[in-house]
Amino acid sequence: MPLARLYVRVLELLGSEARLGWLLALANLMLAVAQFAEPVLFGRIVDALTPGQASAAPAGIGAVWPLLAAWVGFGLFTIACSALVALHADRLAHRRRQVMLSSYFEHILQLPLTFHTGTHSGRLIKIMLQGADALWRLWLGFFREHFASMVSLVVLLPLSLYLNWRLAILLFVLCIVFTMLTSMVVRKTHGMQNEVEGYYSDLAGRATDALGNVALVQSFVRVDAEVKDLRNLSDKLLTAQMPVLSWWALVAVMTRASTTITILAIFILGIILHGQGLATIGEMVMFVNFATMLIGRLEQAVGFINTIFMEAPRLREYFDVLDAIPAVHDRPDAIDPGRVKGLVEFSDVSFSYDGKRPAVEDLTFTALPGETIALVGPTGAGKSTAIALLHRAFDPQSGFIKIDGMDVRALTLAGLRRNIGVVFQEAMLFDRSIAENLRIGKPDATEEELRLAAERAQALDFIDRGEMKFDANAGERGRMLSGGERQRLSIARAILKDPPILILDEATSALDAVTETKVNAALDEVMKGRTTFVIAHRLSTIRNATRILVFQNGHIVETGTFDDLVGRNGHFAELARAQFMVQQEAGAARSAVHAAPARRK
Repeated sequence: MPLARLYVRVLELLGSEARLGWLLALANLMLAVAQFAEPVLFGRIVDALTPGQASAAPAGIGAVWPLLAAWVGFGLFTIACSALVALHADRLAHRRRQVMLSSYFEHILQLPLTFHTGTHSGRLIKIMLQGADALWRLWLGFFREHFASMVSLVVLLPLSLYLNWRLAILLFVLCIVFTMLTSMVVRKTHGMQNEVEGYYSDLAGRATDALGNVALVQSFVRVDAEVKDLRNLSDKLLTAQMPVLSWWALVAVMTRASTTITILAIFILGIILHGQGLATIGEMVMFVNFATMLIGRLEQAVGFINTIFMEAPRLREYFDVLDAIPAVHDRPDAIDPGRVKGLVEFSDVSFSYDGKRPAVEDLTFTALPGETIALVGPTGAGKSTAIALLHRAFDPQSGFIKIDGMDVRALTLAGLRRNIGVVFQEAMLFDRSIAENLRIGKPDATEEELRLAAERAQALDFIDRGEMKFDANAGERGRMLSGGERQRLSIARAILKDPPILILDEATSALDAVTETKVNAALDEVMKGRTTFVIAHRLSTIRNATRILVFQNGHIVETGTFDDLVGRNGHFAELARAQFMVQQEAGAARSAVHAAPARRK
């Protein structure tokens, strides 16, 4: 995206406050015009006083007072207007910054899981914060300086031509030199700054990665190695950044040198022209003021170009994420189904992640309200993908999925997912209190409801043992709790949601045998009257399922009850025998270990 288009898009994000933005732009325009009154009036006053300098009573003294009065008027207007513009520009920029932070956050939460799988969370946070800060700086700069500077340059050059075209040529030369120098530096440093921003992203990603796995870093004695890698990245960043800073420092020096030479040239040329009667002393003074003003405007322009140039890579990253379109979204005519009964139908459903190898293909089955459907099969067989399609983490490329006879794509995402509760294999908890984590299932849940849900999930005992009870913090990703405690809270959260459709993705995998028995009893009670899908690797947990679907290579190869499938002596029976064999061998090994000391005695 070119820099000009990038800047225009930044201004377009003013959104609902664009009207105030235009008013501020108009105020800047008036300010830019008013500021030219000072050098013009200064020059006219000098010219009014110059003819009478040789006599006791200056000939032009009567014409000075109106000029001074006008100068005071313009000065007061400029001060008042500048204060109002600065005040409202600050407030506008801060308000829009918060809006864009929220909008970006909402947007990335709606992006599909495939996007988050391939993008580091630390990088997304870095893009959000730096992008919002970049927008804030450019909005603030636009209303405080940038627009006034651009307008001033547009007004200054034609006005100087009108007043004295001979002296105005020097101002034009200064602008041309500045434009050429800045363009050269932008071309030379464009790629360098993109490389710098890449290092910033790598730095954020690596630091977040290390902090997110701090237990691994410490247990494998990786502290020094991780710090060393981070320092190496920092060194590379500085190596890439220094040439960019040097080039822009050169622009600042050359701009200052050019403007100093221009002022000196105005004096020299003005003296020559004055001797020929082609310029007055007032015009010389006026053009020196013009040159000084032009210096300030050019320095602001250098700052503006430098700012947008430095921010451009961050803004491009920000807009790249903002432009990512969620693969799954509400249709314009989507409806909220309310609470459904739980009839689920898959009809010839196929889906592929890469468009080459199908993750699931031609899935067709029906789950009646209240049934428990188990999905089994080796890793990568398509079980999790099938369930992900049900709650629209993705949409199938062919076929359809219906709930109570309604295509899930015809329902609003919120309405669909409100009817589905999920207990993931990895318990996902926020760094918030236990109560807040549970209320994700039901935001308005009372304390009594929290206690009941926790009790049914066998979680109330460890919650009540804690000093803070439900106010205890779970820690980042629930690290203040054990794996079993996290999983029981995850189950309690789903119980609290009270959905008509329940998904259990290895829900008891992190529990010990005693707790698993208790939780399974609670789940049996919770599953009554709900359509439940159980993804399981341990076949012992699905013995009482209404129906078992056996997946292999994205297809359903067998279906039936536990006993029926074992009796068929097919894929499921093979899986069952393998697991029972492992258990028998493990039991035999334990028996041998206990028998050995007895023999020694």
